[in-house]
Amino acid sequence: MAKIHKQIIVKGKVQGVYFRASTKQTAEQLGITGQVKNLPDGSVWIAAESEAAAMEAFIAWCRQGPPHAVVNALELTDAPVQHYTKFEVVR
Repeated sequence: MAKIHKQIIVKGKVQGVYFRASTKQTAEQLGITGQVKNLPDGSVWIAAESEAAAMEAFIAWCRQGPPHAVVNALELTDAPVQHYTKFEVVR
């Protein structure tokens, strides 16, 4: 199956709640490659690549986040595949 690329912006109480580290752990469990970083406006940006089924599971997780997160909205954008080889937290 072909890889797809999604850019995901997670809005809500998503900084200071272990969101980036939890995202990395979940992505690695699902076989997702890409990056995650905090944005200055308090949201979290994710670039994720995988096959469609794994991406659906990952997006479902992003709608919840880790235990102390409060996700109010997700903005999903399709983008060209960047061929990431791992998932990393970007500072």
